[in-house]
Amino acid sequence: MTSTTRLPGLLFMALLLGCFSTAQAQTAQAPLNDSEKALHVLNRLAYGPRPGDVDAVRHMGVKRYIDQQLRPDSLPLPEALSDKLAGLSTYQLSSTQLYQQYGPPSFPPNSATPEEKNMARQRANKDITPQVHFARLWQATESPRQLQEVMTEFWFNHFNVFEGKDWVRYWNGEYEKDVLRPNALGNFRQLLGSVAHHPAMLYYLDNWLSSGVNTPEAKGRFKGLNENYGRELLELHTMGVDSGYTQADVIALTRILTGWTIDEKAMKDGQPAFAFNPKRHDFGDKIFLGQTIKGNGEQEGEQALDILARHPATAHFVAAKLVQYFVSDKPEPALTEKLARRFLATNGDIKAVLRTLFDSQEFWARSNYQTQFKTPYQYVVSSLRATATPVLNVKPIDGVLNQLGQPLYGWLTPEGYKFSEEAWLNPDALLRRINFVNGLSNGKSPIARAETPPPVPSAVAAAAPTPAPITYAPMPGYGAPVDPQQLMQTLAPALEPHSLAAITAAAPNLQVGLILGGPDFMKR
Repeated sequence: MTSTTRLPGLLFMALLLGCFSTAQAQTAQAPLNDSEKALHVLNRLAYGPRPGDVDAVRHMGVKRYIDQQLRPDSLPLPEALSDKLAGLSTYQLSSTQLYQQYGPPSFPPNSATPEEKNMARQRANKDITPQVHFARLWQATESPRQLQEVMTEFWFNHFNVFEGKDWVRYWNGEYEKDVLRPNALGNFRQLLGSVAHHPAMLYYLDNWLSSGVNTPEAKGRFKGLNENYGRELLELHTMGVDSGYTQADVIALTRILTGWTIDEKAMKDGQPAFAFNPKRHDFGDKIFLGQTIKGNGEQEGEQALDILARHPATAHFVAAKLVQYFVSDKPEPALTEKLARRFLATNGDIKAVLRTLFDSQEFWARSNYQTQFKTPYQYVVSSLRATATPVLNVKPIDGVLNQLGQPLYGWLTPEGYKFSEEAWLNPDALLRRINFVNGLSNGKSPIARAETPPPVPSAVAAAAPTPAPITYAPMPGYGAPVDPQQLMQTLAPALEPHSLAAITAAAPNLQVGLILGGPDFMKR
């Protein structure tokens, strides 16, 4: 039996729809029509359309839609979404509360058995992690503030922390909720500073351990310099590789940031996690990027962040990443330079830079329409939105994202996930995607089967604000297969004529899988 005949009929037919390359044949370079423009902004500024979204954006006009998305506070969250988020009790805790109730202060005594100690350490996996994942996915699928959600994911990858590294699992939810999301469309310097002070980043890149040589408290695990954060702050967070800084600059920045740490004793007493410890700081003068930084303690770090945030290399690096995400896998030099100039002229106003991008000819060019291959996360979330599938159970989504190679908060190294086609387009991944949407098509996906999050320990519940109860009311139509006609209407501007012909010729029970598993929906 050949490998082709072993494939389920749906998978085989989906593969017959055409080549999955993003090399889209264009018979003409005509401007996008109104429906195509609506789909374009919903695919790039949002995680794809829900039923009725294309018509709604077309009627309001893409300019008004973009204006609204750039002002997320003007878009109130639906009451049902707000209630669900409020009901995630551990998600509402501060980093200090999470440390107190799940970190070392909560661990059993040294006399406890290895099994008891391991069970205590696993509580975070059961109580914190699912709620963080629910919060991300609920907001990605239901929030009207779609650009804020897209940029929150963008910045999480830019300032990546790995959920699986010890204490990071306590804090990555608060890191996203209180640092990245509020600053996603704000000022880059403010965002950079908030990241630098958060315990998730301090712990992930080990700056909390870094101490000046021969300083009074440079001993034990705090002995000596740790260059991890200083290096990545230059290479990944600001200037980018090959941008002119040297190893001497890495060392100087590392010395500048000595003493920026996590204060465990203060957290045990209910104080914030970040602290500056002068007894571990190198107070010597430093030469950083050609400028002299006088040894004056914590303010040295703020001065260094100021220098980095306004550096032309940082403007260019951030601009290129934005162009790659929103326009093309290969950043277009002219647009990148235009955005970099805007970044510098506005002192890193992210909203202003994005407005310039969305006003550009390149963004609206037909050659950049429906050409970017979706990452696994984009594909899964856009599938849930297109089919109006409620997220009542996060485990199946975690499972499919793991299979597709993009687990939530799961990238080990600091560069974060890539957004390019090259990183994600391969035959095995395509088949896994098609298997996923086949489950969605019949309306019986376990994603839409209610599963209450793990019970919250009484000690945590007592310390948390009184939450509204979590409600899991199914969306209309739950339990019925997805309507292929409605789905075709939702995604009409994305579907090529040859795809529509193949879909309409197929049996009705295969049509939804063909739409979501076909090459047109794989792209954005």
